Amino acid sequence: MSSDTQPQSSDTQPQFQIQRVYLKDLSLEQPNSPAIFLEQEMPNIEVSVNVQADPLSETIYESAVTITITAKIGEKTAYLIEGKQAGIFEVRNIPQDQLDPLLGISCPTILYPYLRANLADAITRAGFPPVHLSEINFEAFYHERMQALAAQQNQTVGSSDAGDAAIKH
Repeated sequence: MSSDTQPQSSDTQPQFQIQRVYLKDLSLEQPNSPAIFLEQEMPNIEVSVNVQADPLSETIYESAVTITITAKIGEKTAYLIEGKQAGIFEVRNIPQDQLDPLLGISCPTILYPYLRANLADAITRAGFPPVHLSEINFEAFYHERMQALAAQQNQTVGSSDAGDAAIKH
């Protein structure tokens, strides 16, 4: 009987493991090449970030970070690059209230350095100066998204449920 109880105790231990990290999507457009290479100005860079997580099974999740970089010189687009770095993570015995922050903070923090390097490499190979993306505080990013979601829910539901949405983390 003791052999039955030992696997159960190890089965209840929280587990978080990286199964795989991969570049899911990479797209580069240079609509004004080659003329844009003759421009003397440095491009103006805009960066947008998106994070998502999807369950693949009861204990397996795919987390992804998508970054879009748009570089413009004046009104002309020098390049537009979008990359999506993803990972498959095994998550077991994590309390539900900790699962969303794990997928929304820890997983993107693991994936981001891979994506940053892939984008810098692609931009350099496209003939442009490399863009060195700064670090992202995914915990702050997560909390901003949760506040925006709560505010959106408040507008949709009405002011009677404002207290419930405000305390959601």
